[in-house]
Amino acid sequence: MQETELADEQHSDEEITEESAEITESSSEVAEESAEITESSSEVAEEPGPKQPGRVRAFLQRTWISRGLTVLACLIVFAALLYPNVLKRLTLGSFTRIPIEAALGIAVLIVLPGRPRRILAAFGGTVLGLVVLEKCLDMGFFQVLNRPFDPVLDWVLFDDAYDFVHESYGPAGAYGAIAAIVLLVAVVLGVTAWATLRVTALLGQDRRRSAFTAGGIATAWALSLALGIPTLMPNVPLAARTTVSYAWDRAGQARAGLKNEAAFAREVKVDAFQNVPPDQLLTGLTGKDVMLTFVESYGRNAVEAANLAPGVDPVLQAGNAKLKAAGFSARSGWLTSPTFGGGSWLAHSTTMSGLWINNQGRYRNLTASSRLTLPSLFRSAGWDTVSVMPGATRAWPEGNFYGFNRIWDSRNLGYAGPKFSWAPMPDQYTLKKFSDVEYAKAGRKPLFVEMPLVSSHTPWAPIPEFLDWDQVGDGSIYNGIVANQPTKAEIWTAASKVRQEYGKSIQYTLTTLVDWITTYGNDNLVMVFLGDHQPSPVVTGDNASHDVPITIVAKDPKVLDRIAGWNWTDGIKPATDAPVWPMNTFRDRFVGAMSEGSH
Repeated sequence: MQETELADEQHSDEEITEESAEITESSSEVAEESAEITESSSEVAEEPGPKQPGRVRAFLQRTWISRGLTVLACLIVFAALLYPNVLKRLTLGSFTRIPIEAALGIAVLIVLPGRPRRILAAFGGTVLGLVVLEKCLDMGFFQVLNRPFDPVLDWVLFDDAYDFVHESYGPAGAYGAIAAIVLLVAVVLGVTAWATLRVTALLGQDRRRSAFTAGGIATAWALSLALGIPTLMPNVPLAARTTVSYAWDRAGQARAGLKNEAAFAREVKVDAFQNVPPDQLLTGLTGKDVMLTFVESYGRNAVEAANLAPGVDPVLQAGNAKLKAAGFSARSGWLTSPTFGGGSWLAHSTTMSGLWINNQGRYRNLTASSRLTLPSLFRSAGWDTVSVMPGATRAWPEGNFYGFNRIWDSRNLGYAGPKFSWAPMPDQYTLKKFSDVEYAKAGRKPLFVEMPLVSSHTPWAPIPEFLDWDQVGDGSIYNGIVANQPTKAEIWTAASKVRQEYGKSIQYTLTTLVDWITTYGNDNLVMVFLGDHQPSPVVTGDNASHDVPITIVAKDPKVLDRIAGWNWTDGIKPATDAPVWPMNTFRDRFVGAMSEGSH
């Protein structure tokens, strides 16, 4: 019994011992878990909290900086909406107006949900930047060509602009200009897109207040328009719709360009001489050498402007006396050029085709047609046709269209001297070389020659000196001359200096032309020389005409008798009131006057 109880007690003690062991083990597990939790907590405590913004972002997130950037963004958007496209209007007064586009933009943006609103803002900001860039192009075109940029037809002119910079300032200048343009485009587009997005974010914070803002701008705009309230600029209203009007005008210009192409296609087919037999053409010039010589940038201002005529007029008067002494007579009038400040090829093609070629689209369509030109008419009538192009530095495929048998350019004229800025060679060298390779050849046929001279091409520095003809040689003599002439950098510091050097360049070319006629011209020479266009507005100022002088010089009086009815002025200086014709009318008038039955 006792043994049984003792056994029970021992069994009970064993159970207690096992339970105690289990409790102890459990406690150990709890302790281990607690240790793990403690260790885990320690690790969590050691992990860093949320990443703090960098110094730049923290700086930009400061309240006053953030507000300042928002104000700057608003100013950028308003300035872009009011940005003018003419340089002289780039004044503070232009930016003190109320743009209705701001109210319209706010009204559209606040009705859109977040994501579409941001997408539209980014797109609108980019478009606004493109408008600003196009206005910058307008400024440049107004300064050089006295007209705005044509977004449809003028892109091809960038190739010519690159050539001009490359020829005038070298490869470094050309590459630098490209880099500057690319940087400008990137900055303008980036800034306008950023500004529009930031303003849009502000509008989305309180749509009610934004709606009141749009209404306030629209009300102020309407009141200022109704009352005719001006800005700081005279005759400029406070109410502005600059961007809307500009976009509308550009769209209208594009539509007009398309209509213009269709109209031009019809014009090309109408030609007064297409059915005239060759033996009836230009009979009044039989046996004559006819030269059509363009004097670069020779415009009415060179002859009549108070700041240019005092230098040019003595050259013209001396030229008249010299020609008369050599037995030559001259008649002069005015033509209205289709271009201004540049685009010489438009004037050349207008004169030779008898069509008004005032843009690149018309020029492209003309040269792809079978239109009769002055060279092709002379060639069909038996003349040998030659083009002398000292400014051409590469192949000129348009020469085939015009009807030239041979083309002389800067690559085959044999010039061994220095360039004079853009001009590959001086005009005196060109004329002397022409005499040697064409005009003085024995037993040749009568010549029709087109010769665009280049020494009076912008930037008008340096300018060659007139030499004795036997000094010209291969042109190497000019190495010593160019080094002693003012440079572009020296004269392009003031408009007065630019005008002065422009005048000198015209004096040089006119002196050279007259002296070539009296030195080399024979009894059968008929020289037609004319300007291609006026110089750029930096010389002429605003509101100058497109008129250029034209002169016909001949020794045979019968030639000038045929144009007696034109009422042109005697001599090489046209009177102020001499007839003014559109340049495209010259071909028909000249060919008609010199052909059978016209006299």
